[in-house]
Amino acid sequence: MTCGQCGKAIALASGQKVYSRDVCPHCEGDLHTCHNCRHFDRNAHNQCLEVMAEWVRTKDRNNYCDYFSGADRQGGGGPAAGAGIRDQFDSLFKK
Repeated sequence: MTCGQCGKAIALASGQKVYSRDVCPHCEGDLHTCHNCRHFDRNAHNQCLEVMAEWVRTKDRNNYCDYFSGADRQGGGGPAAGAGIRDQFDSLFKK
């Protein structure tokens, strides 16, 4: 898993759950957040790909979402997480 705030890798044992009060060992940022979840997508309705999940107001703070599943994003899931995706898209149409 990668921290959504500092972007550093966090070693989790296979099957280890992230609880709502868990924090990053590097920056002490909250881990059980929308930005650290594999369902988080800024372009989706409520910014979540899980259709049954309830709306969460603060995406970068601890929450109690039952559908949370830790994401493994390079560079974290914060505001700049999608920057590389746009570059990849643009490269598809270059000659």
